Amino acid sequence: MTTKRYLLLTAMMTAAVSVAGCSTISKLNPFDKKEANKTLATQGQRISVIAFDQKVEPAEALKGADFFLPEPTVQADWPLPGGNAEQSVEHVAAAANFDIAWRKGFGQKANRKYHVTAPPVAADGKIFVMDGEATVSAIDAKSGSTIWRKDLRPAKAPGKKRGFFGIGGSAADRTGFGGGVAYANGKLYVSSGFRFVAQLDAATGAEAWRQQTSTPVHAAPTVADGRVFVISTDNELLSFNAADGAPGWTYQALIEPARILGATSPAVSGDTVVAGFASGELVALRASNGNDLWSEALSRASRTNALSEIRDIAGRPVIFKGDVFAVSHSGVFAATDLRTGQARWSLPVTAITSPWAAGDVVFVVDKAGQVICVSREAGQVYWIRDLNNTDKLSKKQKKKRAKHPVIWSTPILASNRLITVSSEGQAVALNPKTGETLKTLKIGQSVLLGPIAMGDTVYLATDEADLIAIR
Repeated sequence: MTTKRYLLLTAMMTAAVSVAGCSTISKLNPFDKKEANKTLATQGQRISVIAFDQKVEPAEALKGADFFLPEPTVQADWPLPGGNAEQSVEHVAAAANFDIAWRKGFGQKANRKYHVTAPPVAADGKIFVMDGEATVSAIDAKSGSTIWRKDLRPAKAPGKKRGFFGIGGSAADRTGFGGGVAYANGKLYVSSGFRFVAQLDAATGAEAWRQQTSTPVHAAPTVADGRVFVISTDNELLSFNAADGAPGWTYQALIEPARILGATSPAVSGDTVVAGFASGELVALRASNGNDLWSEALSRASRTNALSEIRDIAGRPVIFKGDVFAVSHSGVFAATDLRTGQARWSLPVTAITSPWAAGDVVFVVDKAGQVICVSREAGQVYWIRDLNNTDKLSKKQKKKRAKHPVIWSTPILASNRLITVSSEGQAVALNPKTGETLKTLKIGQSVLLGPIAMGDTVYLATDEADLIAIR
């Protein structure tokens, strides 16, 4: 996917889809509560550590200050897009040499009609990936060889030719791209823009069950405690029984016509599931029955940026040490107490990535290409590194960069390096304590999905539908 096309898709206005009538829980306005004790966040007030219109800058008191980061540990698997149900892995021991070991194509690459939206997941010595057209592949983690491949697009209807977008190529099938994968207990769970959630055997690719959804799903599932959770494009959180696919409770957030192409997966901790929506709502629910616990609005209006009206929380919320960290396209990066919904702090950061929490800090990569290191407790900034610095560019280059800005991915902390990859095909390893560049690596393809790790290797899925192993 080119940067230009990605930015157009980032600002696209998606037609609102009517609320599914089969929802067991209809929450058209979750902020209108009849019982005051349902939203505990109203008991406090979010503390903005920077004034509304001020620029995010390092705190004077923290300049040069050290902070704790845990030692890297080997990650045995990476079953969910964020590594685990809480979408939170602190520090992995991987990619010590930071060199490409191999690359392997896995199907339909991104273009104007197809989009690779599924982050890879890893387990049992395999990397599981999905291309832009609902074909899932299992790839050997060591060699890069394909173990099995499964085309999950809807079967051709009798007397109809499968069109470019799906069965017959009808308008209803035009969102039949993307989705994601998740692994649990020897099974692979797949969600798709072709309006289904399915379970496959992770060893063979054999399909065990499939459930249709009323609208497309562009985000990967989250699997926890025998339940599968996905968020559809009409801002509905759906749950399914992991064993047989039986539909469970649903939650309808505010319908939002303006959204980011990329989508988010819920985070689960114990019996609490936290989901972000295109409306800018961050909602905590009881995982067992869907009862709402608290909600926050991560949105603000900007007098200088009309795109702030796109309130989407496109990155995954992260649950870490009792707090929820989430960031919206509307310009709010916030910390919220998981148990009570009590607001802790917020920063005016605009991003479409997921935060990365480790030790005393949380890292976030904003839409402008700034990597920001924030104190987890206080919300103050340790350092900022601008990866799109244009100071040394010519006037012509600056004009080109302004028209086609570089997008950077969700980071990963691996072997004492903070690694992020870009839409220009570059991987950068930073010193996590200072933001200093330690090493760069030419990928050669646009990468918009965050890296994952298993064993001694970091894996990337590119827009060209290549899986790249970095050791």
